[in-house]
Amino acid sequence: MKRLTILGSTGSIGTQTLDIVRQNPGKFEVYALAAGRNAEEVERQARQFKPRVIGLMDDKAARELKQRVADLDVEVVQGMEGLLRSVTDEAPDTIVTAISGRIGLEPTLAALQAGKDIALANKETLVAGGELVMETAKKLKRRILPVDSEHSAIFQCLEEDERTLEKIILTASGGPFRGWSAEKLKEVTPEVALKHPNWAMGAKITIDSATMMNKGLEVIEAHHLFNMTYEQIEVLIHPQSAIHSMVQYCDGSVLAQLGRPDMHLPIQYALSYPTRWSNPFERLDLRGKTLTFFDPDEYDFPALKLAYACGRRGGTLPAVMNAANEVAVHAFLARRIPYLEIIRLVERVCTEHDVLDATDLETILSADHWARMRTEEFIG
Repeated sequence: MKRLTILGSTGSIGTQTLDIVRQNPGKFEVYALAAGRNAEEVERQARQFKPRVIGLMDDKAARELKQRVADLDVEVVQGMEGLLRSVTDEAPDTIVTAISGRIGLEPTLAALQAGKDIALANKETLVAGGELVMETAKKLKRRILPVDSEHSAIFQCLEEDERTLEKIILTASGGPFRGWSAEKLKEVTPEVALKHPNWAMGAKITIDSATMMNKGLEVIEAHHLFNMTYEQIEVLIHPQSAIHSMVQYCDGSVLAQLGRPDMHLPIQYALSYPTRWSNPFERLDLRGKTLTFFDPDEYDFPALKLAYACGRRGGTLPAVMNAANEVAVHAFLARRIPYLEIIRLVERVCTEHDVLDATDLETILSADHWARMRTEEFIG
């Protein structure tokens, strides 16, 4: 039986992870749940899954939750200290990192150092601290199993001899604005941008998918997860979202993983690996379907070009890009800036940054803090 800590239990990945637990009785114990501030939803989860520890980042929400679950045998912890407690206790063996944003970096590192395996659904962790995280996992011989559908697809297509791998191909739907003119994009509102054509996701990742920054983050994540150069990582627009990614080998063979645009399967595979479990999920039906592929247009998607450049430069620059993007996306969602200003802001902050080697957590967090402050200054 696997004992889980689920970071981000009230988000899209977190709730779908609990679906997997619910569908596989006897295979999991939920040791800890952690979220931001949704005390009401966490209470519902706690009453069903009976965790021993619950963590909320927001102090006020944590105090409210303590009152809500006073009749349960559960400890409520709060803030980053509580988050770290939920991943470093002796009991859990697998940490599902589904919390949104760079905030996932510290608990992921702490979990690895405490000897836990990671089911990683937080790409910002590897964007901001990829070298440090992967070195830590390698040194301590811990597994990082990808949950993102694209990286799960690559993982499922990999052969044992990594020397035969020639390149990986990340697919992208292109989001809701593929082919839109700059004039039309000026009028984009949060409501329009949040309507992804294929996937049901949280607000931040949905906006990232519209700008294609999400795919840029995935390129950097793939670089670290699979030890590939940026020249070996290709992106193709695939509007149907049936092929989640592909792997090309030195003999020209291309292996692809296909499935419905649903995160349950990659979540389950990360938790069941190295075996596969049956499930009641709807199956992919390709009858009558046409699958198409296009190169991404750098004019339409400048975020992708920026992410490649930041990834190649390395050091603290990817962390700065990610931090600036987080601030800019939330500013757009709050109607403080227009849609087209998101990537302009990120690029401006990246241009100003004096890049350092990202060899320790303190340096990464310092760069992240600087980028957030500078982006807010530009917005102000």
